[in-house]
Amino acid sequence: MFTLSSSPHIRDKTTVARIMRAVIIALSPVVAASIYFFGLRAVELLLVCSLSSIAAEYLFLKLRGKGLPGEPSALLTGLLLALVLPPSFPLWGAALGAIFAIIIGKQIFGGLGCNIFNPALIGRAFLAAAFPVLMTTWVHPFTLDAVTTATPLGLLKFQSQLTPVLPLFLGNVAGSLGETSSLALLIGGAYLLLKRYIDWRIPFSYLSTVALLSTIFYLINPLYGAPSFHLFAGGLMLGAFFMATDPVTSPLSKQGRWIFGLGAGIIVVIIRRWGGYPEGVMFSILLMNALTPLLDRYIKPRRFGGR
Repeated sequence: MFTLSSSPHIRDKTTVARIMRAVIIALSPVVAASIYFFGLRAVELLLVCSLSSIAAEYLFLKLRGKGLPGEPSALLTGLLLALVLPPSFPLWGAALGAIFAIIIGKQIFGGLGCNIFNPALIGRAFLAAAFPVLMTTWVHPFTLDAVTTATPLGLLKFQSQLTPVLPLFLGNVAGSLGETSSLALLIGGAYLLLKRYIDWRIPFSYLSTVALLSTIFYLINPLYGAPSFHLFAGGLMLGAFFMATDPVTSPLSKQGRWIFGLGAGIIVVIIRRWGGYPEGVMFSILLMNALTPLLDRYIKPRRFGGR
């Protein structure tokens, strides 16, 4: 007797919902750090982005005659969007960005698994284009009512002022909610790597490329900043572990993932070195997202039993 059934024939306990929940758990140290450094304002932005994302997905699917999916991807998109926003960003703008991220960045393509770009970064790109002043207004941790300041990358690019590495590592610097504490990001990233929910090739190649090129520029001109500064400053850690590794918008093959991380790292260094923006993580991931379908088309794993 033989049992005939459709693929897949080898099953695993890992599901889309389980991976999404694991990423949310991995973000808990980052969320805790953002609340510690930016207080109630961080809580407000996190709640507004999360609830707006869930509501936007529910209403859009309702209009299409479909129910809510059985995975928390909308919640994850809202959390990630909030973590890449300045603490002083208005709540109405955060809600608008979350709605844009869900509808334009995800659902308009057909929902989870069909989107080309990372939805949270699409939402941030929209807000950066629509409200450039609000998206570049930064405040110091613990002093949200004080005068505005610049991020460590902004201080380096426009004022040639280097920030010590220790505050960058711990998080006591100006920046978006979730990009200041490299320690919290490394804890969350290590959890995902140990659980094998993300592939190590993308963050390793991404961070290694930035470190190598930063070392070269540092040897040429020490005012560019040491490699450790460029690894811990800005949103590089958040992008490397939580956004570039998105299984929907990153390559399927191992070789493609190496190329993805390499290309994203090169773009980051080019923008930081010669671009008009002090940071380039968002652009690097979105540009490599656009290249992912091409990588998947021409770089395919060898089929079982094939040559």
